[in-house]
Amino acid sequence: MRITVDMNLCESHGQCVFAAPDLFSFDDEDYLAYDAAPADEARDRAEKAAAVCPVRAITVSAGAS
Repeated sequence: MRITVDMNLCESHGQCVFAAPDLFSFDDEDYLAYDAAPADEARDRAEKAAAVCPVRAITVSAGAS
């Protein structure tokens, strides 16, 4: 699985962090950090995070994990 975040769209609302804190977080400078290639077992959490993003900046696709 592959997670992609369009950082041009991301407005740092943090809904992804609440939905999947094991995959998304904010770094020390409040920039979004995320696991771009998590295990396939995390797909449900990744898709939930993508669904709650108010600007639809997150894409979850098939790919190497």
